[in-house]
Order: sequence, then structure tokens, then C-alpha cells
Amino acid sequence: MKFIKVCLPILFCLAFQLPFSSFAQKNKQAVITDRKYWLAELDKIARPVMYNLANDSLRINMPVVVSKRSDNPVSRKAVAYLEAFSRTLSGIAPWLALEGGSDEEVKLRNQYRVWAIKATENAVNPKAKDYVEWSKGGQPLVDASNLAISFLRCPWLWEHLNDSTKQQVVEGFKLTRKITPPFQNWILFTGMIEAFFCQYNLDWDGVRIEYGLRQFDQWYVGDGVYSDGPPYQWDYYNSYVMHPYLAKILEIVSKKTNRFNAMKEEEKVRAERYAIIQERLIAPDGSYPATGRSIVYRGAAFHHLADMAARKKLPEQLKPAQVRAALTAVIKKTMECPNTFNKEGWLNIGLCGSQPDLADIYNNTGSLYICTNVFLPLGLPETDEFWAAPAELFTSQKIWSGQDVRGDHGIN
Repeated sequence: MKFIKVCLPILFCLAFQLPFSSFAQKNKQAVITDRKYWLAELDKIARPVMYNLANDSLRINMPVVVSKRSDNPVSRKAVAYLEAFSRTLSGIAPWLALEGGSDEEVKLRNQYRVWAIKATENAVNPKAKDYVEWSKGGQPLVDASNLAISFLRCPWLWEHLNDSTKQQVVEGFKLTRKITPPFQNWILFTGMIEAFFCQYNLDWDGVRIEYGLRQFDQWYVGDGVYSDGPPYQWDYYNSYVMHPYLAKILEIVSKKTNRFNAMKEEEKVRAERYAIIQERLIAPDGSYPATGRSIVYRGAAFHHLADMAARKKLPEQLKPAQVRAALTAVIKKTMECPNTFNKEGWLNIGLCGSQPDLADIYNNTGSLYICTNVFLPLGLPETDEFWAAPAELFTSQKIWSGQDVRGDHGIN
């Protein structure tokens, strides 16, 4: 168990003129729990985005760095603010929806709830400095869907928005309907927005949902893995998008219709298998194969494994405590490298520190905040087995320390 250093949080709070976070005030001699460590790391990542947008100063203070090979730097910079907000919120949403916990955690959550409400108001208000881009180019569709899944993961937030803000959110989402998604994972972005409309009893388009679900069923290639469009390519998009989105869309529409019950059961089996694969991809030190697109999304490579744990849907052979250990190792490996953050506390492009050459043509500073999705299990109370069970080695640690472990096999 590592100790939290106090120097970076102090500099961070001074830079933003914020009260010194109780999560940064840790005695160097004290051993902290995994949950407190996760909260401290999540706070470090999310604070600059949520604080600034809540204060209508995100455009003023967030530096926007684009890929050196950017396909359209002007457009990528314009949408970076929506990316930063929606992606940050998608990861913290389950925790925002939780009640209870230690006094310091409740205090921190209450602060983030205030910020989340005000940040949403500013993002959708055309009169605000931080009003975000909703319709130019294709990227707004992606990140409107991240905002949609945030409201589905945190009904508390949607319920506490005023009527004017709710209407502006709906109007923003409707603007994305004119964006035609590429024939790949993007068809699930349209489905997620319609699932949001479905959940909150708004006018929803069942065709957009069914199209994505049926198409991905055709793109299933076996052993828990979907192809991202007709040509298969190895990357982490089954975790970044496919499995978490399919699970949430099916969960929502199944409340309204029985049309997808068989598909929901099939996805359950596939999701469990892919969770097993994901857990085994994590090396004893928390590293994992740095292959495929969007590798600078850091811990979001394990969005699916975190989502399965947060929804208490892990397969029987994956114990929550071992998944906690595996995800903690990933967080430490991807967030504790030198130069992960710039001197003002914003994320740098990279996987382990600052590695701008790893960026794809569409990456920018805002894109990186999808890494908060590795923290989804913070939506479980501290009394849940995920947090309360004694620490347990995860699979690669057992294997590479010489323990005898049952072999791995595909679904069939």
C-alpha cells in the first residue's frame, strides 16, 4: 500500500484557489484504504473540470492540447470542453448517486453534487461562457452520449436539475440527431441518447436503439468479443464502449418492452466472458498491453470490468476483492507516473506520464477524462464486498508468483 504525497494536492489547491481538500491532508505515516486512495485519485482528476465548469471558467482555464497528427485542430479544440465534462461526469456519476459513507466522503460528494448541478447548467445555457458545442462535426454525438449515460447512472443529478436546465439538456441531445454515425461503435451513441429519452419518459426513437442492438449482434465474433464494424481490429473498444453501452441500453429498454430479452441474456454471457479476459490482461504490476486505438484513455481500457463490478454482475470466478486489487493496480500504474498531470493539475496526453506521440488524430485534452470510468465501483457503499473483503491477489499475480490457477477457456 503506497502513501499519498501531499505536495501535489497543495499546489493544485493553490492553483485553483480552493480549500485544501481533506482527502489531500494525509499523514505520510498513515496507511490508507483502497477506497480512500481511489477517492483521492478521482478527486485529483475530476476537480479541475468540475470546479471550473461550475464557475463558468472551463474555457478560460483548461489548456487544450490536440494530437500532433490532428485531423482538424480547430474542430477538436471546440468540442474539447464537452468531452472533458461528459467523460468526467460519466465516471463520477455512480458515486454522486450514492448516499452515506464517512464524514469526509459525504462532504466531498456534496461538494461535487453542487458542482455537477452548476456545471450542467453552464454547459447547456447558451448565455454561459462555457456553453458547449452540440452539433458541429460528429464528435458532439459521442460526448452527448457520455452525458446521457451519466444521467442514467445518476438519477439524483437529473432529478435535481431545474426545469429550464432539463429542457436545455433535451434540446442539446436532440441537436445530435442530425449527426449520422459512422458504421461502427458510434451507432451505440445514438442508442444511448434514445435510451436516456426512454428512461425519462420523453419522445424516444426505438428504431435508433434497435438498429444498434441488432447490428452489434451481427458483429459478434465470439468468446465475448464484438467487432467494431465489419473489419475486426484488436483494441479496447469492447471495454471503452461496446459492453458498457449494450448493457445499459438493454437494461433501460427492457423496462419498456420484452423484445430484447433473448439478446439481454446473450449479452450477459458475453459480458461475463469479456470481464474474465479483461482481468487476466492486467499484469502483476498493473500494466497491460498498450495496443490499439485510444490507448491514452488510460484506465478506461477497463471501463467494462469496472462497470461489471459496479453493477454487481461479475462472473462467479471473479471475486470482487481480486477485481478491486486489479483495478487499483491499473490506477496506480496509469496515474502515478511522473508528468501524468501538468503543473496546473490537468491531464497530459499519455498512458504512463506525458506521451503525446501516443495520441490518435481525434485526441485532445478533453478526451483523456474518460479515464474516470475506471472508478465506477465507487458507486458501491464502503460496506459492499468489493471494498470490505480482505485484499486478494488477482489472476496474473497468482500465476506469476507460482500459484496453481485453473486454466482459462472460451465460452464454448
